[in-house]
Amino acid sequence: MKMNLKIKGMSCKSCKMLIEDALDDLGVKSNVDNEKGTATIDFDENKITAEEIKKVIVKEGYQVE
Repeated sequence: MKMNLKIKGMSCKSCKMLIEDALDDLGVKSNVDNEKGTATIDFDENKITAEEIKKVIVKEGYQVE
């Protein structure tokens, strides 16, 4: 399943890498754009939920819309 998110609080490439690494640890493929404040996430909904993914991003210190 693909999901597009708006993420607030990203200001640089380090932010992008932090989020992508956290999602990669979950086995989730992502493409984060810190300049646009967006993320495209591809995941298996049988293994993880959208809410769990959002919680990981929030735990890293960002806001998800």
